Amino acid sequence: MPFDYKKEYKGLYQPKTKPAIVEVPRMSFVAVEGKGDPNEEGGDYQTTLQLLYGISFTIKMSKMSKNPDDRIDGYFDYVVPPLEGLWWMADDSAEDGMLAGVDYSRKSDFHWISMIRLPEFVTPDVFEHARERFAAKHPDADISRAFLFDFDEGTVAQVMHKGPYDDEPDTIAALDDYATEQGYTLDFSVSRHHHEIYLGDPRKGKPENLKTVIRHPVKPVV
Repeated sequence: MPFDYKKEYKGLYQPKTKPAIVEVPRMSFVAVEGKGDPNEEGGDYQTTLQLLYGISFTIKMSKMSKNPDDRIDGYFDYVVPPLEGLWWMADDSAEDGMLAGVDYSRKSDFHWISMIRLPEFVTPDVFEHARERFAAKHPDADISRAFLFDFDEGTVAQVMHKGPYDDEPDTIAALDDYATEQGYTLDFSVSRHHHEIYLGDPRKGKPENLKTVIRHPVKPVV
């Protein structure tokens, strides 16, 4: 059976609807950074998904290649993990130039890193080879935007949101309140952002059935 990160790491991908404080280990992603409304038809966010999934499946399907150069040391079969996103917004009045969290009424101002987790056997060389293989089949794709992202997330407050994305603010408010009650404070910075993991496809299901893991970076109150 292919290794399924969602099932093997349920604490990270299938949390309860009750918030919790968790430690997220270091992991690697294929990632693309951009700005703008993710819902814009044909916009930058939607365009980047081709890169993310294209490179992810190029790595996964390397087992099918007859070219010995495509073989990967330590390869194991796996289920491509879900799409994830780090989100933030600029705020000129803030010391670090960032808004604490996100404002859902200003989606066109979103900054984001869209990403998909990679297996542990993916080295920089493996990643670069996959980019080149994908580019050979999709010459119009701007593969320079896709990068190998080493992310050490650390301590977060985490919860499962069920329902439409636009209903997330209530879930987020409860998450932040929980963190405060547990003796933590929000820890947004230039490297720590609002984090979402998308377990459902809005194109295939009803909005009320969507599941989204939400994480906020936190640190203990000193």
